[in-house]
Amino acid sequence: MIDEIRRIQAESTRRIDGAATLDELGELQRDLFGKASELGGLKKQLGGLAPEARREAGLAMNEATEALRTALDGRRSILEASARRAQADAERLDLTEVRAGRDAGHLHLVTQTIEELEDVFVGLGFTVAEGPEVEDDWHNFTALNFGQFHPARDMQDTFFVGLGEPKEVVMRTHTSPVQIRVMEGQAPPIYSVMPGRVYRNEATDSTHLAVFHQLECLVVDEGVTFAHLAGTIDRFTKAYFGPGWTSRLRPSYFPFTEPSAEFDIQRPDGTWLELGGCGMVHPNVLANCGIDPEAFSGFAFGFGLDRLAATRHGVTDLRELASTDIRFLEQF
Repeated sequence: MIDEIRRIQAESTRRIDGAATLDELGELQRDLFGKASELGGLKKQLGGLAPEARREAGLAMNEATEALRTALDGRRSILEASARRAQADAERLDLTEVRAGRDAGHLHLVTQTIEELEDVFVGLGFTVAEGPEVEDDWHNFTALNFGQFHPARDMQDTFFVGLGEPKEVVMRTHTSPVQIRVMEGQAPPIYSVMPGRVYRNEATDSTHLAVFHQLECLVVDEGVTFAHLAGTIDRFTKAYFGPGWTSRLRPSYFPFTEPSAEFDIQRPDGTWLELGGCGMVHPNVLANCGIDPEAFSGFAFGFGLDRLAATRHGVTDLRELASTDIRFLEQF
């Protein structure tokens, strides 16, 4: 009987290893341990054996049963894992970013603009940096030379987040905090652009949005001058808009640059459009980031991407850029 038990165990193990599905394995388990199974039939014969033979056969029966249950559990684990993978593959969604030319759709106009500008600046030797949209007071204000009671804080209409101390955490009002993080994280030379979403607590209309996009440029190196700033802005303007466009600078004020300016771009028809602000990075800002303002200087400029995209493509109402109207979106 012991030889018969071992034969059944060997054959059953091969059948278990060959089971291809969980259903097949379940049927096999019923065949192996049901009342009509071969092992079940041998169990009924144990009572007719001599005591010593019955003890040895019973031990062999228990060992075979335990070995087969272990084999079933192991095979079941493998098949269950395979079934989960198959289910995951069947339910998988392709969330890959949609690219122009695919039938599934295309990138939003603002996203297209961001990628085009990144390509322009990368071509000019810049890197691309990103940062969090929920910022602390240090990165959004203080490190940028906004004193605690500095009137320039009133220039920003801020969404405050209920975390930490009062007015300590904000939805970033500009992408300048990314400049601080870049300067904190690496030593000069720095040539980088920072695109991203920003937030202002203001009423929306055809020319203003509460949630919009900016791109800022930062250069920190030895011997950087205002002439480099003006030349970079003009080079960017022609690279993005074309040779018929030009730029100009007008004196202005920002707490994080000195001197500061507004820059405008001139359309081929001669009209001007105010695009953004710029200036030489304030020495206090460099010092706040651990950069010696005696050894290094830098410039920064930034502008709204939504307004830029709208100007280039003839969109007269910025609110359309936040629209889900397919009639508008499919034009771009």
